[in-house]
Amino acid sequence: MEKLLSGFKQIVLGKPLSSDLESQVLLPKYIALPVFASDALSSVAYAPDEIILTLSFAGVSFASNSVWVGLAVAAVMLVVVASYRQNVHAYPSGGGDFEVVSSNLSNKFGIGVAAALIVDYILTVSVSIASGAQYFMSIIPPQIGGHKMLLCATILLLLVIINLRGVKESGAFFAIPVYLFILLIGIIIIFGLFEYFTGSLGKAPTAHLGVVANAEYKDGIFGFAAIFLIARAFASGCTALTGVEAISNGVPAFRKPKSTNAATTLLILGCISTVMLISILFLSNVTGVKYVNNPAEDLTINGIPMPDNYFQIPAIGQLAFALTNSFSPLFFVASITTGLILILAANTAFNGFPVLSSVLAKSKYFPHQFYTRGGRLAYSNGIISLAVISLALIFISGADTSKLIQLYIVGVFISFTFSQLSMIIHWNKNLKICYDSKKRIRMKKSRIINCIGFLLTLLVLVIVIITKFTHGAYISLLLMAFFYVLMNKVYKHYKQVAKQLKVRINNKKIKTVTGKTRAIILISNITRPAIKTLSYAKFSNPDSIEALTVSVDSQDTTKLETEYLKQDLGIPLKILDSPYRQITRPVIHYIKNLRQKNPNDIIIVYIPEFVVSKWWQQFLHNQSALRIKTQLHYMNGVIVSSVPWRPDEAIG
Repeated sequence: MEKLLSGFKQIVLGKPLSSDLESQVLLPKYIALPVFASDALSSVAYAPDEIILTLSFAGVSFASNSVWVGLAVAAVMLVVVASYRQNVHAYPSGGGDFEVVSSNLSNKFGIGVAAALIVDYILTVSVSIASGAQYFMSIIPPQIGGHKMLLCATILLLLVIINLRGVKESGAFFAIPVYLFILLIGIIIIFGLFEYFTGSLGKAPTAHLGVVANAEYKDGIFGFAAIFLIARAFASGCTALTGVEAISNGVPAFRKPKSTNAATTLLILGCISTVMLISILFLSNVTGVKYVNNPAEDLTINGIPMPDNYFQIPAIGQLAFALTNSFSPLFFVASITTGLILILAANTAFNGFPVLSSVLAKSKYFPHQFYTRGGRLAYSNGIISLAVISLALIFISGADTSKLIQLYIVGVFISFTFSQLSMIIHWNKNLKICYDSKKRIRMKKSRIINCIGFLLTLLVLVIVIITKFTHGAYISLLLMAFFYVLMNKVYKHYKQVAKQLKVRINNKKIKTVTGKTRAIILISNITRPAIKTLSYAKFSNPDSIEALTVSVDSQDTTKLETEYLKQDLGIPLKILDSPYRQITRPVIHYIKNLRQKNPNDIIIVYIPEFVVSKWWQQFLHNQSALRIKTQLHYMNGVIVSSVPWRPDEAIG
């Protein structure tokens, strides 16, 4: 069975890689871009939808402000990219925002940022897969589209398998659809702008539809209400910034010079994303794209509401329609490619979260299992854990992108803000000890960039919390608090264990055991495993030895006693009475009393263990020994020794 599982694992994941091959899985820029930037690039697919959707609450005329909102988001994007270019040069070890904040503020702030990033990574996977599934549903038959949950689970499983094969292999696999998406959006933008300026640009399939304003905006929107709605649309559009921090976390995965390559990749990402975002919003505006929260209620045709089963096509799909005035092959290619890039956006989290969890595990804030790499040099435990948590969130939310998007970006802007503040402190520290004039000039320029980044991201964070708090952002904050407490609990546990295990060096000799060793062999009947265990215990030459059994049936006990005497092993048999037919409690009680009477003695409990030939057969055997063993592990002065017996053994 073990060989079969090992063979299947190699077929699915590939052959294990030795540690000395780690340098061969480092990424060039053209592979690193799709690996670490697919989340930020994919945001172009749904950030325009969210901006248009939010502004549509006040009707069609107010939605025309989408381009201005997009320009504000693009400005923030460029500032954040410029700021993180300073981060990757200053902290190239891969700790990202956690390392930056911990080094310059404190570990408590660092753990807070780590908790925010963890929540953001989980939401990145959930939002990406749910929104990607929505794009696929626009081109597949309705009877298949009804199985959205199954589609999400299947997509997530495929992503896990690809990522478990290793970063380089997953990057090569993802590079094609990412570059195809960039090419596709480029074609839509170029031909869209050409047709716009030549007057031949068509209309979106929703251009002829009306939009019903929300009840609170029926009489128009003015003053503070207008500002608040624009701020809310801006907050939704800032989802386009998610994934920027992933490159700073993944610097170790780049080829040398690591920092330079990471900074260049960041710059390319920022330029592509901003151009795409603004262009899509502009073309959506001029082609009359409508995108609302509830199409059955908010969209109308000649004043009549749309049917309940009406499916609204996302903005990019509508632009592809407008270029050809039909559901042409371009529309289907756009839908498929956009769906793929949205799904692959989750890959950014599958690269960021495992690295972050490894850094946290090294610092004792995460279980140690997250620190080591798997057979393919990927952080397997981090990948699998992220997938399980994200899948649970997808099922809880019903794979509803509109619900999930409200929880989004709070975490990432918390990390953005504290990271920029920490970088300001970093430059201040270095300026105090640096006397080289050229270096000081570079540091001061970097500090100015980070100051602008801090002020801008802080402003966005305040806007996001205010506009999204009651719409679900509070859930994200609660999740961050949960992970913050959990990580501190893990850290406290490891510190206590380290203190307990530490060897104190002094001039005194190590104290030796002054009591006796007592051997107790647990038996329930006379079998070959029991005889072997009795022989092993006797061979260890303890100061005292006895066999121990629990009587739950008088006839069985009498039979056992008779057969035991026939063996003539020279080991006394102790029988514990159990009128309530319990086995574990009488044994534990007996050993506990023995310890109290002889506190200096060491008690060795031998337990026969029958090793079955098939793993599933283990469940068919009595589990009393396992329960006894588990409880004895927590008892001082007691050692538990399992003596295995295999069916092919001779009598021991």
